This record gives sequence, C-alpha cells and structure tokens, in this order.
Amino acid sequence: MDLNLTILGCHSATPRANAFPTSQYLEINNRHFLIDCGEGTQRQMRKYKVGFSKINHIFISHLHGDHFFGLIGLISTFGILNREKPLHIYGPKGIKEVTVLQLKLSKSWTKYDVVFHELHSKESEVIFEDEKVIVKTIPLDHRVYTNGFLFTEKPKPKRLHIEKIKQYDEIEKCDYNNLKSGKDFKLSTGEIISNDQLTLEPEAPKSFAFCSDTSYKPDIIPIIKDVDVLYHEATFLKDREDLCEKTKHSTAEQAASIADQANVGKLIIGHYSSRYKDISEFKKEAETIFSKVELAEAGKRYSIDSFPFEILN
Repeated sequence: MDLNLTILGCHSATPRANAFPTSQYLEINNRHFLIDCGEGTQRQMRKYKVGFSKINHIFISHLHGDHFFGLIGLISTFGILNREKPLHIYGPKGIKEVTVLQLKLSKSWTKYDVVFHELHSKESEVIFEDEKVIVKTIPLDHRVYTNGFLFTEKPKPKRLHIEKIKQYDEIEKCDYNNLKSGKDFKLSTGEIISNDQLTLEPEAPKSFAFCSDTSYKPDIIPIIKDVDVLYHEATFLKDREDLCEKTKHSTAEQAASIADQANVGKLIIGHYSSRYKDISEFKKEAETIFSKVELAEAGKRYSIDSFPFEILN
C-alpha cells in the first residue's frame, strides 16, 4: 500500500481508561512517520504492532502535553532497545530544551543521536524531503505556536506496459529503467518505438494532511487543496462553538467545511472533548457539510485503497 494511517490516540486533554491523546502512525511510499506523541503512545504502538525500529522521524505539532508527553518515554525506550540509528524530531522551538532537560535529570542519555529540527516560521515550509516523500508545515491557529503537516509522495516513474514490451524481443530488463524515465526505444532496424507505446502513466502521488489543534482557519485551504486524506481536529460540536473561540479549537462542522472547500478526498475527524459521550454525533454533524467522513478511533487503520477503516486486533 502507498498510504496507511494507524490511529494510536485521538482524544483531547488527559488520558482515560479507553481514551488516549493524539498520536498517529503514517506509512507513505515505504516511509514511516510518527505524528504527535501523547502519553501512552509507545503502549499503543506495541498493542497495534507498530515497529519501533521503523520510526526515524517524529513530527510534533505543538507543546501541549496531550501531544508530546509520550515523547521522552519513547526516546528512552529506544535507548533500552539499543537503537543505533539517529532519531529526527520536528517540533516547535523549545522541544529540544524540554527533552534534553528530561534526559539529563533522569540520567537517560541515549547512545544514538537525537536530532532536533526546531520550527518557528509562521509560513508553510518544507521540513523533510528525500527521493520519495516531501513534508511541509501547515501553520495553524491555536493558543500556542502550532503546525499541521502535509505529507506528499514525490512523482513516480511511468509504469511498464509489459504486454506491449513482450512484442519486442530486443527489449530486455536492463532497458526498463530507461523506459520508466520516459525514453523511446530504438530497434536494431533503426525503427523508434515511442515511449507512450511501451509505458503507462504513473499512479498519481498520494497525500495526507494532518491538522492538529486549531481554530477554524480557511487560509490553510490552498496548502491542503485536493489532498487524498485530511485529518482535522473536531474538539466540539456546534452546540459549543463558543468554546472554540476561547480555546482555539474547531467544531465537526468547521472541519467538514475546510474539507469541502479544499476538495479533499476523505476526511477523518478526532480530538474529541471528554464532555461528549457519543462520538457518533461528530460524524453526523460533519456529514451535513461533507459526505466522506470517518471518525478517528484508537486501533483503526486507514488505507488509501479502502474506506472506511480496518479495525486492528
């Protein structure tokens, strides 16, 4: 699969018996990212079989406890597991200071390198890029400096049209990379076989946008336009929209409005306030604006190729 998302936690404020604060595990184009790290994240990782060794990059949206209090424990556990690879952490300015202090006072120094990438820009910027994936910030509006994150696959090479290729004995496997890169093929007779005859168009790059705690912020729409999957916080229902103004959060209706205006493929909502006992009301409210809505729940895995979630054991 090109894009899988596992929900490790999706509730706001403090952990409860069956409610874990925000954390998500994203697999995109063979890259593995942890997004936010609320208290209990490593327990959830074990429960839902997320490989600790696969995590090399952690993205922290902001420095409220329900989004990063699990980080120091995870860093320490990596050390106990004799990790050797560097761990890259992307988060607001201050993430290094608070983490290093905890490591120092608890004498939990790691043998592996922890590399901090502190963020402070209020404009969208590229913070990670390799040959397969690019990650940009999505500036949000919360009580403290906060970013969401946009994960996008790099354009893929063309796909081989094997049935057409088999019609020409001269084309060998060593020629495949040239074909994927768009080159024509020249036969020994001098005849040129155009690349379009031998290849298929590449699959469209997949994308996922994570919009953590934020008030209703329509100016993010150009950044997340046409993404395949959008996660957007929905702490309250419309009946408590007054609290959104005070706490800088969003309603389910507002999250759906962002999804609708941005023409996203599918919307996942979460970060529910504990005042609500029936989270199905969030889905009902969002669906009045946008039809393809799913509720985030711990232990659910979402694939770009299937809708709704798969429930993990």
